[in-house]
Amino acid sequence: MKFFSSIIFVLFGHIAVAQLNVVTLTKADIPASIHYTGHIISAVKFIDAEGEHIVITTETGEVKTKAKDSDGRDADLFAYCYRTDNGTPILAWQVHDFIKDCGEDILANYVPNTFAVTDLNNDGKAEVWLMYKVTCQGDVSPPTMKIIMYSGSKKYAARGTAKTQISDKDYMGGKYVFDDAFKTGPEAFRKYADALWQKNLMQKWGGK
Repeated sequence: MKFFSSIIFVLFGHIAVAQLNVVTLTKADIPASIHYTGHIISAVKFIDAEGEHIVITTETGEVKTKAKDSDGRDADLFAYCYRTDNGTPILAWQVHDFIKDCGEDILANYVPNTFAVTDLNNDGKAEVWLMYKVTCQGDVSPPTMKIIMYSGSKKYAARGTAKTQISDKDYMGGKYVFDDAFKTGPEAFRKYADALWQKNLMQKWGGK
């Protein structure tokens, strides 16, 4: 998987986003004590009210399954957030999603240009946004799509499906549900998540 050397921040005009000190990292910049699985999709370092953090997102791509006597394939994606404590990176949170032993088409990929670090509620504490799709299927039904966001150590999730066209006039999917953290959290978080979802709603088969 190609390593993207620059982070793309998703900014929507109707949401005011406070500026954070965010720096893109190359693979060589990542401390040797940080371990990760897969190919790097994005890697950044930022400083907020809680200190210095490093966030890395990765994908494994399709690999032969470890399941015995199976010709299926696996695919995983990960996200890691490390907080620097006296110069030592300590794992603060991790996301892991996957498809296992799939004999059909696999998606286990981050949605391009959706990774972002924000401070929407201007509390000095960063929000880290992840958006990805995971599915194993042999038809054009809508794949599972998720937004996972961390504000500090608190996890927020929106889960649903992308929208796919099944005939000239008919579509399937496209809806999502906020978890309780989003429902009770700041309105700015819900507005950002909804705008992110709508911007990346349609699934185009043959790509991510």
